[in-house]
Amino acid sequence: MAEQYIVSARKYRPSSFETLIGQDNIARTLKNSIVRGQLAHAYLFCGPRGVGKTSMARIFAKTINCSNPSPEMEPCGECESCLSFSEGRSYCIHELDAASNNGVDDIKALLEKVVIPPQTGKYSVYIIDEVHMLSQAAFNAFLKTLEEPPAHAIFILCTTEKHKIIPTILSRCQVYDFNRIGISDIVANLSAIAAREGIEIDDGSLHIIARNADGAMRDALTIFDQTVAFCGQKVKYEDVVRNLNVLDYDYSFRLVDAFLAGKYADALLLLDEILAKGFNSLHFIGALSSHFRDLLVSRTGGLESLLELPASLKQRYSEQASRCSVKFIYDALGVLSACEAGYKASANQRLHIEYALMKLSFLNAAPAADVAAQATPAARPADTPQTATAQAPATPSAAESPAPAAESQAAPVEVPAAAPAKAAGSSALSLSAMKQKAAETSPVKAETLSDTLPSEEQIKEKWLALAENFASSARLYAALKNANLDIREEDGKRKVIFFVNNEAQKTWMKEQKLAPLQNGLRRLLNSHRVLLEVEVVAREETQPVAYMPAEKAEKLMKENPEVRNLVTDLQLDI
Repeated sequence: MAEQYIVSARKYRPSSFETLIGQDNIARTLKNSIVRGQLAHAYLFCGPRGVGKTSMARIFAKTINCSNPSPEMEPCGECESCLSFSEGRSYCIHELDAASNNGVDDIKALLEKVVIPPQTGKYSVYIIDEVHMLSQAAFNAFLKTLEEPPAHAIFILCTTEKHKIIPTILSRCQVYDFNRIGISDIVANLSAIAAREGIEIDDGSLHIIARNADGAMRDALTIFDQTVAFCGQKVKYEDVVRNLNVLDYDYSFRLVDAFLAGKYADALLLLDEILAKGFNSLHFIGALSSHFRDLLVSRTGGLESLLELPASLKQRYSEQASRCSVKFIYDALGVLSACEAGYKASANQRLHIEYALMKLSFLNAAPAADVAAQATPAARPADTPQTATAQAPATPSAAESPAPAAESQAAPVEVPAAAPAKAAGSSALSLSAMKQKAAETSPVKAETLSDTLPSEEQIKEKWLALAENFASSARLYAALKNANLDIREEDGKRKVIFFVNNEAQKTWMKEQKLAPLQNGLRRLLNSHRVLLEVEVVAREETQPVAYMPAEKAEKLMKENPEVRNLVTDLQLDI
């Protein structure tokens, strides 16, 4: 007859302090208390599910009743107390499930047993699991005995929700907080179990299982059993990903490669492939955010311990991270965070994500539409009402890519005819907005511009052209169009000071727009001897205006002493 199958979570349940994973500090504290004979009468073990709370309680109870513990304070497993506990016939260790026995009568029945001394061993240990499920009346009935139990009684309370335990119970217990088990510890334990079971599985598959376990060893063993049932004795990474419906790391790598190359079409096709496989859109954004986080960790020295990945993946992350700037990763995380925050409020959630992917594609490279728009007249059909061909100026405009001046003089460029000003903060994609973004991220190199000092008339003429180049931002366009200019010559350079209405505008200009504006003006003038500054327009102090009757009376008396004398003589109330 075939041997009865036992799930791994039960078969490999820890039976000693040594086999308990990830709770070394608690195990050491309990063993020291046994060695010194300093046992408390009540303990509270709290923490997430599947981290070993009840297992720790059982091991501790078995150890303090063991007749022949090892020097490391591990139960021997051979004495009568250990054997009776392993066979489920111990009268010294009692377990109560408070989830189904949470009433006053259940606690009273337990308390009646407390007075009975143990038949074997030194202590009667009462393990109460899910103790937070006890009713208020049951807690109150338990208080007195928990505070002053018989000398042979020890209570071990286990819970996943410590905040639901009343303070009077907490004050009577030694509290131990259990941590989530690390991915590396889960992988090591699963690897050992796979070797004992004769199962071939790679590190990548083990890391996928450990990540999905969310720090719970019991969950990891359950997923491991499910994976083996699907794959058999030889577990492959592709089968694990498919069985657990997990987004493969490869998708994130391919997406970032598309972002770095500015290929938003490839990114959109990859998104369509991911959604066609049934993955949740919001989980996809979260996975992509985690990928950029791991890229940042891989790129920054000294943070290797924060990357919990197999060696093969670490090498791949390191290679891709070397091609990403910190600014690109930082901006990408900002885009993804904004996308995740606005996902639920979006009416068209797929478009919301697609727009985020397009923005990511434009962070590191100018859109391909800019290149296509710069065709020669011979290769372009006759002008239409929608487009107009304009002869390029002597130097590139502020929105063009930073090509040398000699090359830009010969090639005409195609520009939109009468591009309307776009409201600030609009999410619509437009050619002028993309060109503006390219200008902002492309600093002017001094060696590509001439060393001539432009005249005041030239600066005023090009200033209007500069404003037109930023017409996609209504706020900036209006500020430039209406700005007063103060043009001076200082230290062999032409300093251009333009004035705004208030300090808020000045701060915004300095932090976000001053550098691209200066780059654009230098290109238009073909001179690097131009400096741009912004100041707040000086305003004349005005006298306060009298509005209320009392204010008007005071003003009248101040201007006419006779009126004041009349008010004083007649004792009038103003």
